[in-house]
Amino acid sequence: MLKKLQKKTLVKTQLFGYMLTLLIGVFIIVSTIQLFIDVKPLINEKTDVFNAKTAVISKQVSVFKSIDKQKIYFKPNELEELKAQPFVKNISVFNNANFKIKAFSNQSESIPLFQTDLFFESIPDDYLDVKSEDWQWNQTENFVPIVIPESYLTLYNFGFAESQGLPVLSKNTISQIAFNLKVSGNSNTEVYSSKIVGFSNKINSILVPEAFLSYANTKFGRADTSRISRVLVEFNNPSDENILRYFNDNNYDISKEKLEFSKLSFFFKSGLIFITGIALVIIALSIAFILLSFNLIIQKNKDVIVNLYTIGYTYQSIAKFYQIVISVTTVIAVVFGIAISYYIRSEYIKKFNTFFDFSESNNQIVIIGCVLAIILVSIYNVYIINNIKNTVTKTR
Repeated sequence: MLKKLQKKTLVKTQLFGYMLTLLIGVFIIVSTIQLFIDVKPLINEKTDVFNAKTAVISKQVSVFKSIDKQKIYFKPNELEELKAQPFVKNISVFNNANFKIKAFSNQSESIPLFQTDLFFESIPDDYLDVKSEDWQWNQTENFVPIVIPESYLTLYNFGFAESQGLPVLSKNTISQIAFNLKVSGNSNTEVYSSKIVGFSNKINSILVPEAFLSYANTKFGRADTSRISRVLVEFNNPSDENILRYFNDNNYDISKEKLEFSKLSFFFKSGLIFITGIALVIIALSIAFILLSFNLIIQKNKDVIVNLYTIGYTYQSIAKFYQIVISVTTVIAVVFGIAISYYIRSEYIKKFNTFFDFSESNNQIVIIGCVLAIILVSIYNVYIINNIKNTVTKTR
């Protein structure tokens, strides 16, 4: 009899409206988060030139700079001016070797004899996209690790090897080949053992650890200080229109393609944040709507609730029906929101799975949905029981 009486106090259209708005909000926020999780590896692959929001700049080479090579190097005041720009978060310089380097192999049945000139550069390890246990050096070691661009291996396999009749090499194979480095300059010469320990997708240079290059420039270098021809710039906001204007005004070359990827990443993340904000507003409005509706139900049926309390029903038993109805409605809305999100995800995976590798794990959206349902149900239960308790106790 109590349930039948309380059923008459409910307005089904209000419950349906709450469930629909909550379902839409849950669907949007869960789908947005899942989309970000799915696309994040692709974003990182395309936009992390060294880390997020970065690009490499250098000075443009002209006829006059070909005559006077000193003009291609950055001066200290130019670096200070660049660092002071409002759109620049930080800068790091490429250190380059100012000594002679020759790489050569020893006589071996498995490795053909070769000898070639090389150049070295280094950047701070934080910006390196290759992780290797061998990437370290100190003065007590005779081994120098090297990282090369992956494009160099591609050019060798599909260009040089084809034209010279040489075998093609995999990353694993070339990483096993040991060779020697003859470093000379400043009336000093040393021979180091070396091998390639990684391949970079981001850095178009032959890299060695900073510790080695600093030591070698001091011992073998032709000058006291290393000249800086390239600078890594980290931006606060890669979409700032002042970036390209400043570099054009100062005749700086910038890896615009990489910067464009960073811009796309910035806009994509901003769009997802905006959509998530809209979803949160929808959920907040649905919560406010059901709380207001329940408050109106209590005020409209105040006499009935007070009479039930008077004849012996506790406020907990009176509140239980409303707690169950709203909790079940909330759970149904969250479950359907997650289910629709699963369906939409499966559809776009079918269409784009041939282009991108998507994560197999979907636990994130389930966890988010469960946490959201628990929070909402807890809020409603506390609100309902306190509201009914206040209603019946004020009439005593």
